[in-house]
Amino acid sequence: MIGMKKLLEKARNLLPTRRKIIQLYCAVLFNANLKGYISGSIYKGNSKVLCAPGINCYSCPGAVGACPLGTLQGAISSDRSTIYYVFGTLLLYSIIFGRMICGWLCPFGLIQELLYKIKTPKVKKSKITRLLSYFKYVLLVFFVFIVPIVYAFRDTPLPAFCKYICPAGTIEGGLLLLANKVNASYFSMLGPIFTWKFVLMISIVVGSVFIFRLFCRFICPLGALYGLFNRLSFFGIKVEKSKCTNCNLCVNKCKMDIHKVGDQECISCGECVSVCPTQAITWKGPKVLVAPATDEKSKRLKKITRSISAILLAVLLIGAVVYYWQDANNSSSIENNTEDNKEYGTIEGSYCHGYDLPLVTGDGIQTETINPIKTGKVTIINFWGTWCTPCVNELPYFDQIATEYQGEISVIAVHTNLGIDKAPNYILEHYPDSNLIFAKDDGENFKEIYYSLLGGRDTYPFTVIIDEEGIILATYLRSVEYEDLKSVVELHLGH
Repeated sequence: MIGMKKLLEKARNLLPTRRKIIQLYCAVLFNANLKGYISGSIYKGNSKVLCAPGINCYSCPGAVGACPLGTLQGAISSDRSTIYYVFGTLLLYSIIFGRMICGWLCPFGLIQELLYKIKTPKVKKSKITRLLSYFKYVLLVFFVFIVPIVYAFRDTPLPAFCKYICPAGTIEGGLLLLANKVNASYFSMLGPIFTWKFVLMISIVVGSVFIFRLFCRFICPLGALYGLFNRLSFFGIKVEKSKCTNCNLCVNKCKMDIHKVGDQECISCGECVSVCPTQAITWKGPKVLVAPATDEKSKRLKKITRSISAILLAVLLIGAVVYYWQDANNSSSIENNTEDNKEYGTIEGSYCHGYDLPLVTGDGIQTETINPIKTGKVTIINFWGTWCTPCVNELPYFDQIATEYQGEISVIAVHTNLGIDKAPNYILEHYPDSNLIFAKDDGENFKEIYYSLLGGRDTYPFTVIIDEEGIILATYLRSVEYEDLKSVVELHLGH
């Protein structure tokens, strides 16, 4: 009997806690585009304008929302309405939940906690870890605000933390896309930055086995930002000072680097509640949600409330999975051009698809259009965006080629729908008299019609070179150099 009791106790310990269930639920809900894992593509539908509460990479194949940290950095280079929207969203999350988001809603927090469950010697918190916990505030100020602001003045957006550090982006956006064989061409785009981020990601993952929530405690700027609102937040943990005896059992129990319960390092996991001898630690929020049920009637009512909530949440999750599986925006399905019995495709030697693209000038988007396959010349089609640093950096090469071979070739720079409002001013400032032809991809929201039609796979810049007949000469799912463009043009023109 004693052996059976021990076995049952062990089995009970393996069951997920209520917090773990909510963490898992949120991880699936925020990544409900299950079809993306199969297709190896990124969802670009309407919900991508919404920010998930926790760290969840925009480029994850399953992500149905944007990462608040990445969106915050990008907003610094955007118009005022975008900045107000992003800061307003983050302020709303902060005031309602504070850093409770880290403990209950963040998918990357769940990953770290599961890694920590691996049986190994653990590094306990100390004065050193408490000192290191301030490092994330340095990263918040420098990588999330200072660097993006400096680059915003140069009209070259740079989400510095996402680009150089974020391990969630490397795992969710990098490895999950590279793991799909349809994205084999992505490997040619990998460079020193990916190598650095991969090594950093491995270090954080391995470190999380030995150190509880290593990323959250020492690195995450979003957690640092939320933590500033912990004492003001609507939900979370609070201490009734009249009952507190300063025994510090709660601080010793907590695996985070708190000085006291509810401070900026507290993720409101609730483990401290059970060890408080005077029941001084309680949950903040409406009594109907957090007050303990004392009599039988209250207990029954609470069970009914929880059952209804569970059913509603299950319906929401199932509905989200079904919706994103069937959403037409996800597949970017486009009617192919099959006229004249030509073999249209996206590889070298096939006929390039044609499309009427609205021209863009310093005065704005024009009613006049251009079809890249009807120029009658060798045509270079470059997909770019003012928000894309590699795109902006390589644009001078296209300008140089367009000038050098003026009259012999056409170079069309097709701006994405994302950030198209900034394109006219950028063109007016940097390329007012250029031989480049600027156009706009004819899609809606985040759906790039012509980009997808030519074989683009959710990465920028992307370049296609076609001959006078519209046959594809070369494609580049990466940044290009001047020599890349010149060699193809020279070879075809016979110079």
